[in-house]
Amino acid sequence: MAGIRVATFAGPGARPEIRTVKRPAIPSKAALVQIGACGICGTDLHILKGHWPKPLPWPFTLGHELAGIIVEKGSELTEDFMGKPLEVGSKLMLPPLMPCGSCYYCVHYPETANKCLTPVYYGRYLGFDKAPHLWGGFAEMVYVDLGMLPGTKIYKLPDDMPLRLGALSEPLTSCIRAFNRARKIGAFPWNASVVIQGTGPIGILAIAAAREMGAGRVIAVGAPEEPRLRLARAFGAEATVDLEAFTTPVERIAKVRGIVGGFGADLVMDCSGHPSAGPEGIEFLRDGGCYVEMGQFTDAGAIETNWHRICTKDLTVLGSWAFTANDLPLGVDMLDQARDRYPFHEMQTLYDFTETCLGQAIDDAMAMRTVKSTLIPNPELAGI
Repeated sequence: MAGIRVATFAGPGARPEIRTVKRPAIPSKAALVQIGACGICGTDLHILKGHWPKPLPWPFTLGHELAGIIVEKGSELTEDFMGKPLEVGSKLMLPPLMPCGSCYYCVHYPETANKCLTPVYYGRYLGFDKAPHLWGGFAEMVYVDLGMLPGTKIYKLPDDMPLRLGALSEPLTSCIRAFNRARKIGAFPWNASVVIQGTGPIGILAIAAAREMGAGRVIAVGAPEEPRLRLARAFGAEATVDLEAFTTPVERIAKVRGIVGGFGADLVMDCSGHPSAGPEGIEFLRDGGCYVEMGQFTDAGAIETNWHRICTKDLTVLGSWAFTANDLPLGVDMLDQARDRYPFHEMQTLYDFTETCLGQAIDDAMAMRTVKSTLIPNPELAGI
């Protein structure tokens, strides 16, 4: 493959443009990875809506939920971040946020290294103009180089894991970390009742994570019924509350409390990406419960709220931003161990790598016609 196709976006609202770049030479600490699958994240959609709160290097290549196979590597790139051996043919994934390991937060607060001051960010902060132009998952290949970007983290996937499944390891890890933050302070006990706000890909994966981590009951609030609420139940939500049937917060609060029990849930997790979720979600909780906010990854705007309710209900409120470098093996391992317990492939709608298909994948995700629009740049690798 002398030329490699890669998609770029000129700015918010832009349609994808697929360009062809020259295959790069591979230095000693670098690798070229052929992408089997890349999910379209809600963050990608918010970036295209103009919600990202910081400057971005337009044009650049989106896509960070990627899984691929090493097709060429340098002699000094011999193992992944966890010390597992890497060879040509090894399956791997790349997290989007890779802490540098040496800044204030990385050194002094390693559990919050996700707030690294100088992270490596694939699919976001590496512009197309930076050679060799292969810095995101919406492409046939992605380039990694620990000599150029020492903070890069590479994670080997199990040899028998289909790459389309491996592409879910990044979003699943975000859910696991959020629940673990609640667990560390005693707010997510075994057999807890959990309400998930939002039935997009993060919400669906959060249902699986909650069940795998010991939740007793899981209820999901979202829309539309097809395909999202149906899939939420397939993943183990015992009940769903349809935003299109229960159209006001008062109706939804009453419905959720009626399902969980009159006092409310032990834990509510927002995976919705809509700022109105917070004021409503805290009313799903019992007094003394825990509200976990992981859905407002981009700035979708403010909404009026009353903090008196947080005080008078004696709530714990936690924010969870992505994950740290050491969290990712938890996501890969859970996905591997639970691969046959959940219909992971059913949540993925597959799209070919053309400008038309990529544009359609984005449109379908924005319109909630899919749960996880997934780009397949190299179908022979994806494990379809």
